Amino acid sequence: MSKFVFHVEEKDSGRSIKDILRNELGFSKRLRAKLKNNPELVRLNGVEAEGWIPLKTGDQVTVDFPQETSNFVAENIPLKIIYEDDDILILNKQAGIVCHPTKGHPSHTISNGLQHYIDTTNKEFKIRFINRLDMDTSGVLAIAKNSHSQDAIIKQMQQNNVEKKYLAMVKGIIPEDSGTINQPIGQPDPLLVQRGVVEGGDESTTHFKVISRYSKGYSLVELLLETGRTHQIRVHLAYLGYPIVGDHLYGENEPFLIERQALHAFSLSLVHPISGEKMVFEAPLPEDMEDLIKKLTEYTI
Repeated sequence: MSKFVFHVEEKDSGRSIKDILRNELGFSKRLRAKLKNNPELVRLNGVEAEGWIPLKTGDQVTVDFPQETSNFVAENIPLKIIYEDDDILILNKQAGIVCHPTKGHPSHTISNGLQHYIDTTNKEFKIRFINRLDMDTSGVLAIAKNSHSQDAIIKQMQQNNVEKKYLAMVKGIIPEDSGTINQPIGQPDPLLVQRGVVEGGDESTTHFKVISRYSKGYSLVELLLETGRTHQIRVHLAYLGYPIVGDHLYGENEPFLIERQALHAFSLSLVHPISGEKMVFEAPLPEDMEDLIKKLTEYTI
């Protein structure tokens, strides 16, 4: 069980526990309500305490987060764990699998694999995705193990303090070494999954940097997301005229180079929701993208 400990300094003397929970620890209204309904989770100097009690210098407030669970059907799906503690779980997601069950993919998802992992390791947490990756996108996938961790990291994302970097192989030689794509993204047809650059769409910003160019007409690009719209990178690159290799949904049809879109989330950085430590998580390129680069390397220009 994750635990939050707050040491009362002189400047906080006289403040109430509930004031500390709200204004110093940044607990959401929803989490504070859960703690109110489970008073045994909040202790002052080791003893259960009411939220109105004023604090003194040297006091210690301890909060255990409520235990919650998910109830997906467990499936033995391989999970590549990059990092795990009581509050967050970071995976290197493989291509070809969706994050959570949908109408089109009701099973064999990362959520099903996580449920199996939880059950077989006797862990107990509710699965809360911090970021999500398309079915055929590989790379760093972050899961919060409690509502506070989820709320805290989402707040970081809203403040643009979470850095998400990707690598993509695109068709075409991009002449600029770097640039920024600012184009609104929406859903032209609500009955179709495709997104596109549309007037009145959601503001969307993608920064790019060319890593390598290949004489057969391809570019390896590093991308940094400032916003997180559905299919954002895929839409923006296709809009520029450089669709991702293997991305049949957005106009690239090279079936012999790679069997999925050549897009990999290789880095995610954030501030840990409990410790406050800046953390960077990285996932190496998967074998199919390494093979793709090898096929094109001899033609590097």
